[in-house]
Amino acid sequence: MSMISRILGKLRIREEPRLEDIEAEVRKPMEWLDEMESNEMVNEKQEETLKIRSAVSPVIATVILVAVTITVAVAVAFWMSSIAGQYTQFEKVEIQSGFATKTIVTDLGDDGLSWVITIKLKNTGSAPSTIISCFVNEKPIEEYLIGGTGTVSAITWEYVNAAGNPQLMTADGVTLESGTSATLLVTIAKSEAGAAAGDAATLTGITFTSGTTINVKLHSASGMDYIRLIQLG
Repeated sequence: MSMISRILGKLRIREEPRLEDIEAEVRKPMEWLDEMESNEMVNEKQEETLKIRSAVSPVIATVILVAVTITVAVAVAFWMSSIAGQYTQFEKVEIQSGFATKTIVTDLGDDGLSWVITIKLKNTGSAPSTIISCFVNEKPIEEYLIGGTGTVSAITWEYVNAAGNPQLMTADGVTLESGTSATLLVTIAKSEAGAAAGDAATLTGITFTSGTTINVKLHSASGMDYIRLIQLG
């Protein structure tokens, strides 16, 4: 049997195409097109999502970076201010007032004069200040000796304690905390207490007279000097 006969035989036995099959074949391209459109829509949505993510991510990253930077900057600022405060404290004492009050021992005449100098201080600095020594006319008060050669000073100084009473100054001096005040009393005597008239041994060697202006200098433990000119009454 020839090739053509075999083909014709097959064509004869084939059934006539059904309408359902034809419709199915026609629908296949349509379904394929629908699937293509659906895939394109999905791809478009994915692209939009990626665009949104790519647009939002830098913004979020920037906000986080700025927040972290501000937090670190504030922490460093507080730390630096505390360190700076420790190393930038300074001592500053102001002499707010100073005046002399005269007393007279009548039976000694001019030799019976003595003065009490009242000096009011205030620490306006940021560091404590300790006043440890006193000078009169640039001379330590301990060198104003009774009789010129004795061991007792003719000039003494005290501070007013918390109870309001004069207290003799010690070698440690008096400490003023920042913002606090203190009152010092400097006593200048021309003769010893209980001195008798005409007894030269009881004279202190002080030659100051009423109306004399003297230089009173207070020296602190940190090396600062605070000076006040006082006129003796």
